[in-house]
Amino acid sequence: MAKVSIKQFHNRQFGGFSPFGNLSALAFGLTTASTGAAENSDSNAALADGDVVDLGHLPEGMRLEDASAFITKGMTATVKGKLGFVYEDGKDSAEVPQDDAYFASNMAMDTAGRIRANGAKLVTLPKPARLVLTISGANNTKASDVAVLVYGELTGPR
Repeated sequence: MAKVSIKQFHNRQFGGFSPFGNLSALAFGLTTASTGAAENSDSNAALADGDVVDLGHLPEGMRLEDASAFITKGMTATVKGKLGFVYEDGKDSAEVPQDDAYFASNMAMDTAGRIRANGAKLVTLPKPARLVLTISGANNTKASDVAVLVYGELTGPR
């Protein structure tokens, strides 16, 4: 199982000190080349069953309210995914345990469409976390394009 990190530009994420409130939509992208490898990442290998794709940073104090995955170009047939978070420091929290399927599990990544979060919990991150997509079902062997939006309230550090 490999860990693949996507290089994201996060200076476009606003909301914490905006006069319009503290609700934010954080955008994350994942595109793969014709080989199935994640573009703009630290790996040249095709995404494989069991790989964890680090999509980017989720700030401390963010209340995770919703997420949507927009699949513009699907992955290889039978590729599934789960979307959640893990803590940047690698240590779990008793207050809010990390959950790699917090937003969704068993998402069909092979068909174009929109997938909404189907989790039933509402949590506020006690420390910085990473949004992760875990690949399952099959290896990806083709070009694909996925965008993920995470919605939440930036409540600030505790």
